[in-house]
Amino acid sequence: MKLSCTECGQERSLTDPVWRCECGGLLQVEQNLGPLDGEKLRRVFDERLAQRNTPYASGVWRYKELIHPELPVEQIVTKYEGNTGLYGSEPVRRFTGVRDLRLKAQSENPSGSFKDNGMTVAVSQGAWLGYERFACSSTGNTSSSLAMYAALSGKASYVFVPKEGVADGKVLQTAAYGARMIRFQGTYDDGIRFLERHAAELELYVCNSINPFRIEGQKSIVYEIAQTLNWTMPDWIVLPGGALSNGSALGKGLQDMLAVGLISRMPRVAVVQAEGASPFHRMIKHGLKKLIPESRPHTLASALNIGNPPSWKKAADVLQATRGVTVSVTDEEIMEAKAVIDRAGIGCEPASAASAAGLRKLVVQGIVDKDETAVCLLTGHMLKDADALQRYVTGESADTGIPVSLALELGQVKERL
Repeated sequence: MKLSCTECGQERSLTDPVWRCECGGLLQVEQNLGPLDGEKLRRVFDERLAQRNTPYASGVWRYKELIHPELPVEQIVTKYEGNTGLYGSEPVRRFTGVRDLRLKAQSENPSGSFKDNGMTVAVSQGAWLGYERFACSSTGNTSSSLAMYAALSGKASYVFVPKEGVADGKVLQTAAYGARMIRFQGTYDDGIRFLERHAAELELYVCNSINPFRIEGQKSIVYEIAQTLNWTMPDWIVLPGGALSNGSALGKGLQDMLAVGLISRMPRVAVVQAEGASPFHRMIKHGLKKLIPESRPHTLASALNIGNPPSWKKAADVLQATRGVTVSVTDEEIMEAKAVIDRAGIGCEPASAASAAGLRKLVVQGIVDKDETAVCLLTGHMLKDADALQRYVTGESADTGIPVSLALELGQVKERL
């Protein structure tokens, strides 16, 4: 294994704790997949499904040969993350309009979001290198995941969280895990820039998606989808796009599986952004070569409130490799999709619902055919954003079972029923 620049190809040691090349390009992990045999790997991965209370019981480390084969097993920091449900739902399928739909509920991860898939690898790598202090800039999910794994490994975590536009529940979860929190005026992007400039001086190991080991861990999401579907792939994989690390990881994981013979074809990828924070969608839509950041991103889907996604170049490469597309959806469309997902008994935070909202729009536009199959990624738990949950559940247009004041008398209860 080695690190290489995605821009100029310059190589670095796997133990070099820098995330950008001198040319400005992000680094990525490379490994020689040639000796790996897909048929043998299938047997190994299937056998590990029976593991309990070992690192291989994790839905990430089950695929260690494709994630981080050089990390000593005893260095793994895990809460048996992954192993999340892949659900069929007739109400959500009808809402989106495709022939067959599955929902990958990353909300079932230990800290409640997909970030755990990557964070277990990033923190394990940092601890292996000897770091004691870990850091991130975050709109909420990254910070709570980092705080959890740092606490689990006995390390300190320092999280930089914008003062505005972040769900209170995520901030409280992060604080409960013991993170040292820095609230600042500015955006997620400001926090990233600060860490890139000063992390080395502060002896902080950065665990944002600029860290290539985060991407390696998040590849496991698509590995789990493939294994659950008996190593076949749907026509489409649809995911929300904030920092775009998930799109980057998904594409890298697909290419790995194709290279070793675990799958026989690539699905198409659709990245969905909220209209108030959609610089990547605008870039792709207008055929631009470079992303123009959104200086003041704003969306109710707080996890998507990112105006300058650091992984946009990697995500653009994934779209090219998979004949992928982008789409943007309004906050109203996101909340409409969320209501359908919640009432189907699955549930998700607003940012997650962007995937179903986007798929529906792509079907209406004729980009996704009604006879095709799809998997939508649900990236975070419905309780992650209690403020948004309360607004849509108790709003004037809400048709729900919210408690109303009445006397505990049979006639009034019958009327309510």
